[in-house]
Amino acid sequence: MEKWLREMFRYVMSIISNFSPKLTSKIYYRIKMGKKLDLKNPQTFNEKLMYLKFNEYDNNELVTNCADKYKVREYVEKICGKEILNDLIGVYNSVDEIDFNKLPNKFVLKCNHASGFNIICQDKTKLNIKETKKKLEKWLKTDYWKYVAEVQYKNVEKKIICEKYLESKDQNSIEDYKIYCFNGKPKFCLLCVERNLGKPKYFYFDKEWNLLRINQAGKDAPENFTIPKPESIDKMYEYAEKLAKPFEFVRVDFYDYKSKPIFGELTFTPAGCVDLDYFEDVDKKLGDMLKI
Repeated sequence: MEKWLREMFRYVMSIISNFSPKLTSKIYYRIKMGKKLDLKNPQTFNEKLMYLKFNEYDNNELVTNCADKYKVREYVEKICGKEILNDLIGVYNSVDEIDFNKLPNKFVLKCNHASGFNIICQDKTKLNIKETKKKLEKWLKTDYWKYVAEVQYKNVEKKIICEKYLESKDQNSIEDYKIYCFNGKPKFCLLCVERNLGKPKYFYFDKEWNLLRINQAGKDAPENFTIPKPESIDKMYEYAEKLAKPFEFVRVDFYDYKSKPIFGELTFTPAGCVDLDYFEDVDKKLGDMLKI
């Protein structure tokens, strides 16, 4: 979808969300999935996530705080301890509060009320600060939740946070490991590779780090295909189970940094509840795993 068309689509959906978030979800689901959304008797994984959105997530203080990329730190520290939290460099209510002169050469800026509103700075001397401020100001004015009615972001007080830039031994950005938790139990892990090349590939692994051929990339992979198992994966699963306990579903994201798990975020509506990456029959099987 071309940028102008995507922006127009988001604008229209945002207007609809003002009046009926459910209608926004039904329209979005129909467009992406090619079929009617069943909220009365949801069967698939995507449908059940849509159901949870309106029956569990909306105006749920715990879910709102855990979707908030700043406030979730309090929850993580309470449940697992602060040792798995990334270093927080600063938190700001406006762009004007950021003193770029005091920031380290490498850092990450992100808005707490959305997904994908991130600026990764690997070299401050090459950063266009004027453009960065402009982008951040635009994001702070954006009601991201309205795009596809992700209601868990609706009541998040908008802020900008700055965190430590995590990098691998070869000074590249490190991978994140996304652990899917059903009814408080972690079941499998999603890993995205080659994102920096603009051609991301998604691979799913079970708890024993066996490839799950539940999507096209997994199906097309060679017979003995694998990706190096992160050293801290067992700890990731341990922490994920603790963090996921109160929720019917949540995806818990981690980084493997210096062989230790570092918390990334909690995600309640992966792909906006219209994930087309895995096969249709898998959508139903995952739905069977999620008890609501």
